[in-house]
Amino acid sequence: MTNPDVVIIQADQLRADCLGVTGNPDVLTPHIDGLAADGITFTEAFCPYPVCTPSRYSLLSGLYPHQHGGLNNHSTLAPGIDTIPRVLRRRGYQTTAVGKMHFTPTYLDVGYQRMILAEQHGPGRYDDDYHRDLRAAGLADVVDLTDQELTVRPDAPPAYWDSFGTGTSNLPDSWHSTTWIGDRAVEEIRAWTPDTPQLLHVSFIKPHHPFDPPAGWADRYRPEELTLLPGWTAELPSADRAWRQAYFDHDRLDEQRLRTTMAAYYATISQLDEQVGRVVTALRAQGRYESSTIVFTADHGEYLGFHHLLLKHGPMYEPVLRVPLIIKLPGNQRAGHRTDALASTVDVAPTVASICRADHDPRLPGLDLTDAAARRTHVFAMTRDPDPAYLVRSATHKLITTAGAEMLFDLRSDPLELRNLAHDPQPGAMPELRRAALRWLQFDAPVPPYLDESATVLDAPNVPDPDPAARREHRDYFLAAVREGRTE
Repeated sequence: MTNPDVVIIQADQLRADCLGVTGNPDVLTPHIDGLAADGITFTEAFCPYPVCTPSRYSLLSGLYPHQHGGLNNHSTLAPGIDTIPRVLRRRGYQTTAVGKMHFTPTYLDVGYQRMILAEQHGPGRYDDDYHRDLRAAGLADVVDLTDQELTVRPDAPPAYWDSFGTGTSNLPDSWHSTTWIGDRAVEEIRAWTPDTPQLLHVSFIKPHHPFDPPAGWADRYRPEELTLLPGWTAELPSADRAWRQAYFDHDRLDEQRLRTTMAAYYATISQLDEQVGRVVTALRAQGRYESSTIVFTADHGEYLGFHHLLLKHGPMYEPVLRVPLIIKLPGNQRAGHRTDALASTVDVAPTVASICRADHDPRLPGLDLTDAAARRTHVFAMTRDPDPAYLVRSATHKLITTAGAEMLFDLRSDPLELRNLAHDPQPGAMPELRRAALRWLQFDAPVPPYLDESATVLDAPNVPDPDPAARREHRDYFLAAVREGRTE
């Protein structure tokens, strides 16, 4: 097919080893595993920034965050930067986004012709389609709001703090964000016309915290039966004590609380997996699955006990940088293939453009992952959480550089990153990694963080007018629901 349909399915905060296909012994993900059986699984894939918005802009643009300027969750992709949807629109594609985008402004025009949004963090949740639908039904996502809305989080009940934000959603499955996003994605596919190639970006909020599967999913896994993942330590290593008090107090994390968190986290993944299955079924019903390109990935990972940490706030250790990456090609080419070649989500944009034979900027730093001859020697990442840090990783070693400090790990002998070799008298890989980091940064003067609250937004009937008073009134409804403990 000259113009294969493209479906990008993106999870949020999904640890790479928390799928059946990537070797997790407990979590059930039959539909994602089925995609892998029909496609290519990249076992060494990484995000370029372990925070939502910067990583999402990198996937869309094929640029690193220091190149596109989206350096935090309240940032804007600058005008003039090309994106996957813009490239494919020029090729004649209909382009649609469903779910969580995490843009500023909420309906920022990055090339999608339709956006049906379900947001979680910041003002986007008071602009989006999902929360308008919840309000129209007299509902509020109380558990999620308690975790995400900083004006009410300090007053969360003791159970929230004791469980590290783990609990059953107050919403039924049919109104949970995961199912709502799946419903909208299936509706879009069913409306496709035969003669128009499609790009559909389906982006789920979960398994991002709070870990709140709805009833029917919440008891899917028994905490005491789960296998603790590699890297759990009984207490915070001394090198990580600066992260004792992040989103939660990590000193209070013990094995039982971790197991309870894992059970809920796995349940949200299995719920998401069911929606992936519905998307695949809808594609098959349209006769478009075999000829489609499907990309499954995540914006970043999750510690889930690694070094006694939860969530993503902390050093750029493997669990927060590694992401699942599965690419099903048209005609199921290379079905079932697994590769340990280094990959980055900045590779997704040039890969999709190549598959669709669409023109794109050849200067993009990413690789075409369908080209067997294209091999990375290093992957790169950065963060500003809270201070600038840069990472370069080879197949065997990792170097993390911050202001006045370095961490070097030999991942062959120390995969759990417990022995910093930066001050070893014979550091081995250090000079080569430093040179690679300099090559990565030296030709791209870092752009300043870019934010434009008044940037061009999508011109569509579901996009609300920028009315601060209306947003405040909408927000007040949901905050009142939290304070009243409203569940229906």
